[in-house]
Amino acid sequence: MITSILILTLIGTLLGLMLSTVNHLLPYAEDPLIARITELLPGTQCGQCGYAGCGQAAAALIESKAPLTLCPPGGPSMARQLAQALDRPLDQSASTTTRLPSFARVVPELCIGCTKCIQECPTDAIVGAPKQLHVVLNQACNGCGACVDACPTEGILLAEMAFNLSNWRWSKPPLPNPFRIPLVALDDGLNTTPESSL
Repeated sequence: MITSILILTLIGTLLGLMLSTVNHLLPYAEDPLIARITELLPGTQCGQCGYAGCGQAAAALIESKAPLTLCPPGGPSMARQLAQALDRPLDQSASTTTRLPSFARVVPELCIGCTKCIQECPTDAIVGAPKQLHVVLNQACNGCGACVDACPTEGILLAEMAFNLSNWRWSKPPLPNPFRIPLVALDDGLNTTPESSL
């Protein structure tokens, strides 16, 4: 009995020494910019951006493979923060429509209270008890859609946030106004006198 304990202790000590030696010989240094961009992103791994998680999205942002407006839960304020952190210009004119974050909505007639959606939600945004109607908290929901896939009765739908005064943004016109007369043409018209035309 004591010999087996000593053998296991010796094996554990040797493996620990080997791991620490490998750690010193082959150190892993994470890019500080990736860590900084990952901290700016929500960190809920929702996948609305098209990447598996916020770490992959941060790497794509640094390599300029993804637009600064890739995160719908973050919205325009996060896009501005990302542009400032990456020192890139924010081009919001590329997207003609503003994509608002999506939120989960429970259809009361279809909810059976199975709690599968509660188990799948990464942000604990769904509140409910077994065999009771569930409710989604908008403040915590990031619209990842994990609950939609988990619901056996299709009782959860994703809906975009409605426009209101707190999230509406003025979209600047992409082209100059065609009805505006240039000042040069006005000056030419004002400088002409009847005597010069004769």
